[in-house]
Amino acid sequence: MRAWPSPDIPTLSVAGPAVTLHDTASRGPVTTSPEGSARLYVCGITPYDATHLGHAATYVAFDLLNRAWRSAGHDVVYVQNVTDVDDPLLERAAKVKVDWVELAERETELFRQDMTALRVLPPAHYVGAVESIPLVIDLIGRLDELGAIYRVEDDLYYSVSADPAFGAESGWTRERMLEIYPERGGDPERPGKKDPLDCVVWRGRREGEPSWESPWGPGRPGWHVECTAIAQEHLGGAFDVQGGGSDLVFPHHEMCAGHAQVAVPGTPFAQVYSHGGMVGYDGEKMSKSRGNLVFVSALRNSDVDPMAIRLALMRHHYRADWEWVDEELWTAVDDLARWRRALALGAGAPAAPVVEEVLTALADDLDAPRALAAVDSWVDATLGTDGLADTSDPDAAVQLLGVIDAALGLLV
Repeated sequence: MRAWPSPDIPTLSVAGPAVTLHDTASRGPVTTSPEGSARLYVCGITPYDATHLGHAATYVAFDLLNRAWRSAGHDVVYVQNVTDVDDPLLERAAKVKVDWVELAERETELFRQDMTALRVLPPAHYVGAVESIPLVIDLIGRLDELGAIYRVEDDLYYSVSADPAFGAESGWTRERMLEIYPERGGDPERPGKKDPLDCVVWRGRREGEPSWESPWGPGRPGWHVECTAIAQEHLGGAFDVQGGGSDLVFPHHEMCAGHAQVAVPGTPFAQVYSHGGMVGYDGEKMSKSRGNLVFVSALRNSDVDPMAIRLALMRHHYRADWEWVDEELWTAVDDLARWRRALALGAGAPAAPVVEEVLTALADDLDAPRALAAVDSWVDATLGTDGLADTSDPDAAVQLLGVIDAALGLLV
């Protein structure tokens, strides 16, 4: 599957620091130390609807990680999946009477356009669930040989007890897992399961649903095993960061880790598990099931500068839960105009401390609000909001345009 075109990234004359991230598994900061290329996996969309701002916040956040690593001198191998066959997609296709393949292709293309507009760096490997089915079958086969798979009617399940470290990624109690599992695609009440928390890895063929041949009969992949197979194929074991929204902590990332750690004993799935906060709207988490969505494409089609959308998202720390209000977008439009006025002057307040602060802030758990505040202060000083304009640095705009583009992803 093709990704989207990459924007050009200017080369900075100053290197950024090593990147520290909050790790969900250890519940604290971890300084990433890639050996060779930095390896990043971020879970992708299920393409049954357009990209909303909750999605955008996640992908912009991990785009900042990609850029921070590059600023620190690392090459980056970034992998993202597309769950282009799954229950929500098939249900939506049936409801709107559209072929499921057509729906997936249409919404995936819209996602590409949104990511291009937001200047998110594309993954090196953008992989659909359908094209990864041979990888999934191979992984299930390895898990089966190790005794971690069992059958319930026509479906295959993974035994969470096969991984002694089950629960370490989320840190959740079993009680909390059982409470949340049904809300996130789990089926704890299904008769025949060995453990209510076991998850399906191969769903046997159902009438009217697509299916593929396998050693266990026709069917299609489960959700979690898809990401594990793709990540192992393109990143190997113990890759640097597994990323996504906080709603993926359990069950998705917990199950992904378990599959990998059983298949390759002694090797963790990822070294750091990093999760972004949830974006709300009208008092609830923004989600397709609730219908309280603000779509990136709708904002773009209303002539809103995509850079203002990106700026508004970065005003919030990636790990924070927050609520979108329309006023923030218009504030970002105004902020962007002020930045552009200041940068158009060429000369400005000293830029070197701002460049250093932007890179340092982003290396410190992707602290975009702190980085943006440094640029805001430079703009205030350069425009002389206190009546004393500072244009003492003749090359200020050139230096800041580079770091704003390379590190923050903003084209101003």
